Amino acid sequence: MPILESALEEAELLHEDTQAIPEETRAKISEILSREPGLAEQFFEFVTECEPPEIDAIAVTAGPGLEPALWVGINFAKALALLWGKPLVAVNHMEGHILAALARVEASSTKHEESNKSQTEKLEVKNVEMPVLALLISGGHTELVLMKEWLQYELVGATRDDAVGEAFDKVARMLGLPYPGGPEISRLAEVVRQGAPLAAKGAPWQKFALPRPMIDSGTCDFSFAGLKTAVLYLLKNKLPMNGRPSKDRDISKADKKAIAHEFENAVAEVLWKKTSQALRETGAQTLVLGGGVSANTHIRRVFQEKMASEFPDSSLRIPASSLTTDNAIMIALAGYYRARREEFAPDTVASGNLSLA
Repeated sequence: MPILESALEEAELLHEDTQAIPEETRAKISEILSREPGLAEQFFEFVTECEPPEIDAIAVTAGPGLEPALWVGINFAKALALLWGKPLVAVNHMEGHILAALARVEASSTKHEESNKSQTEKLEVKNVEMPVLALLISGGHTELVLMKEWLQYELVGATRDDAVGEAFDKVARMLGLPYPGGPEISRLAEVVRQGAPLAAKGAPWQKFALPRPMIDSGTCDFSFAGLKTAVLYLLKNKLPMNGRPSKDRDISKADKKAIAHEFENAVAEVLWKKTSQALRETGAQTLVLGGGVSANTHIRRVFQEKMASEFPDSSLRIPASSLTTDNAIMIALAGYYRARREEFAPDTVASGNLSLA
C-alpha cells in the first residue's frame, strides 16, 4: 500500500480551480454533515481546494472510541465517498494497531526488531507466520487477541478493570507528573535503571514493593486497578508528611523516581507473564505489540529480551514509535486489506465499544 509522505503532500493536492458540486449532491452532503455544526462549511472549503486523489476507497474508523468524535470522521468520510464516488470501508482501529506492527517494507534482517522507522514508498504486510498473537495496550485497552486466520480474531485475555495506559496516567497524576503520564513515568524509571545516584553523596535509592496483580491467576486476564490503588496507599501510608493527604503534599523527586521504577517493572512483568502464557497456550508463531503503551521503552526491551530467550523460533513485531498511537496510516492500512476483500460499508455507524472478536 503506497504511503503519501508529508500528510498526503498537501502542496501537490491544492488546486487553483474550484470543484463544481451539483446542487443535489451538495444538499445530500449537507444533510450527512448536519450532525456537527460547521462541519459542512469546512467540508466544502476543503473539497473546493483539493483535487480528488487517485484512490480506490475511503477508510474510516468506526470504533472503538468516543462516539461523538467517531461520528465526525464517519460523516466526513461518507460525504467524501459520495462526492468522489468511492466505496467506504469501516475500520476497527485496534485492527489498525495490529497491522501497523505487522507491516514491513522489506523482510527484517532479524526476527526481533522494530519496524522501519522512516517513511517509505510502500507499506505491506508480508512474511507473517500464523497464528498471530497481539498484545494491544493503550489508554482504553489491554487485551490479548489471537488471529488464527487472516483478519479473523479470537479474544484470549483482557483487563477486568483499568487499561494499562489508564493506570500509567492515574499513577502519574498521583505523583504530580504532567500528562500524558506514561512517558513521564518511563523517563523517571530509566534514571533509576541507569544507576544514577539518588542525591548528592550517592545515597541509595529507597526501595518500594508493589504487587503484581493476577500474575499467578492461571488466566490470561489482567487487572491494574489494584496496582494503581497500591500506589495510592503507598503514598498515604509509607510517605506521610504532617498528616496531609497525598494530593496536598509534596513527594520528593527521589521517591517519584523510585515509585515510577517499581510501577513500570510491575506492569512489564505482568504483561510478559500473561503474554508468555498465551503464547504457550495458543502456539502463536508471531507476537505483535500494539497501541500507545507499546511505545514504552522498558516494555519493548523486556519483550525483545524475553522473546529472544524464551521463544527464539517465534517472531516479535513492534511498530515504529510514530505508529504506536492512533494514526491515519494504520487506518488506511486496515482499510486497504478490508477493501481487497470487498468489505465495504456505506452505512457505517459509530460503535464506541466495537470489538475485534
